[in-house]
Amino acid sequence: MTLKTLRLSCFVLFPCLLLGGCTPLIHPPGLEHVEPQLRKAHFVATDGAVLPVRSWLPHDGKAKAVVVALHGFNDYSNAFTMPGRYLREHGIALYAYDQRGFGNAPGRGLWAGMDAYVDDLRQFTRLVGKNHPGKPVYILGESMGGALAIVATASERPPLADGIILSAPAVWGRSTMPWYQRALLSISVSTVPWLQLTGESLGILPSDNIEMLRGLGRDPLVIKETRVDAIYGLVNLMDEALSRVEQLNKEVLVLYGEHDQVIPKEPVSLMLKKLSKTGTARVALYEQGYHLLLRDLSAAKPWADIAAWVADRSKPLPSGADRRNMLAFLNP
Repeated sequence: MTLKTLRLSCFVLFPCLLLGGCTPLIHPPGLEHVEPQLRKAHFVATDGAVLPVRSWLPHDGKAKAVVVALHGFNDYSNAFTMPGRYLREHGIALYAYDQRGFGNAPGRGLWAGMDAYVDDLRQFTRLVGKNHPGKPVYILGESMGGALAIVATASERPPLADGIILSAPAVWGRSTMPWYQRALLSISVSTVPWLQLTGESLGILPSDNIEMLRGLGRDPLVIKETRVDAIYGLVNLMDEALSRVEQLNKEVLVLYGEHDQVIPKEPVSLMLKKLSKTGTARVALYEQGYHLLLRDLSAAKPWADIAAWVADRSKPLPSGADRRNMLAFLNP
């Protein structure tokens, strides 16, 4: 995960304390002046920002359910091409958009602020629901998108959705980070918020689908160098997600891989303990899964589980991943 690269920059950041403080750069929305609109290839937010949209709709035009998908940090809506094609063939429509600061959305590389991301999701979900009246709507969040799904769903004005699906949700808040990472993040965002970091030397494998990972490396819309203040914004979002989990009042499907090297076990375990108090969650643990579960070599299993859960949330998942003891795995 990009946050870990902060450890590699100590030699740069600590001398910068001598330079005085700096202010993190936020790229917030403009003033509201238009009605939000959903077109085939873009979504217009209330401030006029144009966010690219990708959609995968059943060929007969008769969707039995709808999924609004939120991509992860430094990624964009193209992340859902593989699951989108699968769900389309099973009668489920999937819509995804480039969030502010990512892909081809405005403010590339800059953090837009938590409220902006929540507002966009609320508006987008409402418009998607209007396109499919009477059909259940679910929010699918991958990594950072999972954190946003939690925060938005537990907010005072939640998006109009029937449930949420969290794929390797980014809930690595400060309470589960080593002290030196917390300290270094605080120092760096106050001194060199503009510094761009990469995670190339960390040796983290986000998926076993090597060809897919190579494609991400070649894709110019996937951000490779990340500003410190954007990482700071992400950590704030993860903090908020972890604190709001117990406030969720929608049904939740959580997907997590045993080989996830990006989101550690400890925050996921804490999230699940909090979530267990709500009595609304189904949890699936994938023996061969990595962080990018929906693009792994064994991604067909979570795709099928999502389709089955959307169709009937009372039945066991076809993969059997929900019958594995995730808490025992997380707390051996």
